[in-house]
Amino acid sequence: MSVIVEQIVSADGFAAEPDGGMRFMEATMPDRVVDDARQLAMLESVDAILLGRRTYEMFAGYWPTADPAVEAVAEPIARLPKLVVSSTLERAPWGDGEIEVVRPEPTATDAVRALRDRFPSMIVWGSLSLANALLGAGLVDRLRLRTTPALIGDGLRFTPPSLGLRMLRLESSTAMPSGHVVTEYALEGSRR
Repeated sequence: MSVIVEQIVSADGFAAEPDGGMRFMEATMPDRVVDDARQLAMLESVDAILLGRRTYEMFAGYWPTADPAVEAVAEPIARLPKLVVSSTLERAPWGDGEIEVVRPEPTATDAVRALRDRFPSMIVWGSLSLANALLGAGLVDRLRLRTTPALIGDGLRFTPPSLGLRMLRLESSTAMPSGHVVTEYALEGSRR
């Protein structure tokens, strides 16, 4: 099983503002042409998209109606199986259909491990609680950070405070004309 976690972060390492907002991202939208090409290439390597409940709610409100002519990643997002890890959702509407709800039983990490036979490679976008649980359990193989050219001073970190030392191996780093930097790391010693 391969799990990729992708986070959009501020230059000072926050994935969200103290109130959970992401105005820093909206104010610094990346160069779509370059970024979409990298996203498309990465999406060709995954078998499914895995989301936490809050990120699912944000995505479900936008991606089912996104125009692939404007948002090139809309096509693979529409095509790939999507799953939401949630103990509270009864169902997960997505456009005219629904996506699968995965119960975190007994834990979210156990539920993700159980998915490995169906989906050998999954990407987790945002979904801080889910990503933190997977990082803490050593289940993340690759970390993809999309760093925005903004400082916010305080907010929600993209790693759990109890993570401890984890070594990363740099796979690639690309600076965009907009000032964004996309950095990909392999995590040393991930546990499957």
